[in-house]
Amino acid sequence: MNFKKEIFLLFVAIIFQSGFAQKDGYWDKTRATTEEITVSARERIIIKTQDFPEGTTEVVFRITLLDKNQQMASSLVSVLKAIPDPTGISQGSAGAVFILSKISGDDKCKYAVFSNENLANDYKKKGTTAAACLVQDTPVSKDAKLLSADKAPCMKLNAGNLWFGFESKNWIMNQKVVLEVVPWVDTKLSRGWTAANRKSIIDQCKTSNLAQKMSNSDDFCVCILEKIQSKYSFKEFQKLLAIERAKSFKDFGDSCFGESNLSKSIYDDLRKQASSLSKKGKQGEAIIKLTIIINDGKATALDYNAIGENFLLTKQYGKAIKFLKTGEKLDETELLIKLNLAHAYLLNDNYALAKAIYKEYQSQNVTDSLSWTLKIKQDFALFKKVGIENKDFERILRVLD
Repeated sequence: MNFKKEIFLLFVAIIFQSGFAQKDGYWDKTRATTEEITVSARERIIIKTQDFPEGTTEVVFRITLLDKNQQMASSLVSVLKAIPDPTGISQGSAGAVFILSKISGDDKCKYAVFSNENLANDYKKKGTTAAACLVQDTPVSKDAKLLSADKAPCMKLNAGNLWFGFESKNWIMNQKVVLEVVPWVDTKLSRGWTAANRKSIIDQCKTSNLAQKMSNSDDFCVCILEKIQSKYSFKEFQKLLAIERAKSFKDFGDSCFGESNLSKSIYDDLRKQASSLSKKGKQGEAIIKLTIIINDGKATALDYNAIGENFLLTKQYGKAIKFLKTGEKLDETELLIKLNLAHAYLLNDNYALAKAIYKEYQSQNVTDSLSWTLKIKQDFALFKKVGIENKDFERILRVLD
């Protein structure tokens, strides 16, 4: 029986601990606000908290009214040492009861919490609470609450401070009020990488030359963002010189590019884009895509054949010859290059050189199912379709028949 009881207690302890380990952050005790002030009878006062650190998502506050000569039994900071994160407070009334002060006097007060000084000053002058993020309209002698970004509007504003307004309900005597506020800092957000700041890096990445080569650069830019986040806080990154930020983007971009299959997918995508553009009659745009591959040193023999073919269709025969001859050096056996080179010579008024190539390979296939001669007929028909005429087309076909 005792053994089962021990197991049960251990299980409860594990569940209890897991409930307190859900958030990655810390209570910033160095930025805690502790103010002991006197509220004159029938008066209102306001107290501004210490500046909250970047990444503050929640605050716990405790208000205690003391009689004359009373002292706090323990500070809120010391109490919070027993609570690893705000989850334990927000899960129910037990957490709030736990952090309530162990001592308070008979006096009571109302209070309200504001997100900016103007609202707090209006409260002090007129008692206005319409824009308060929290109002305690029933007088209390002590209170403790958690304000989180999930529920409290004032925390969603990413304000660096809060303003507490107090109204004494003692019509004769002054009141002594102790206010304690402790911020909870999200470890990740404390580095300044808010959603807006992360988006600014993503947007900047998408304008880079490398990203613009990709049909979808999301994964690439997220990779760069993660590397920047791991090395710099947002403020540190913003303080870099423009040339230093540019170098960071380049270095991290090269790293992300090499760590994945992005390289292959980028150039495969450029090839698909070039092919599609060429079929739509947009040879000039296709040439631009293929030039990127070539300039990056990633071109294959077929890439040189493709750009040579597009130069042929735009009547740039000299350029076609130049690129096709480069492709021929990469693969001497690629007959598609040989054939386009023959076309380029023919259209560039070098009939003899073209005829020699046409004759040399006429018994072969350019692919596993397409003969050399049939491919020539298809190409001549395409040339005529796009307005490229040559008196020697029929002469070549007669030679091959």
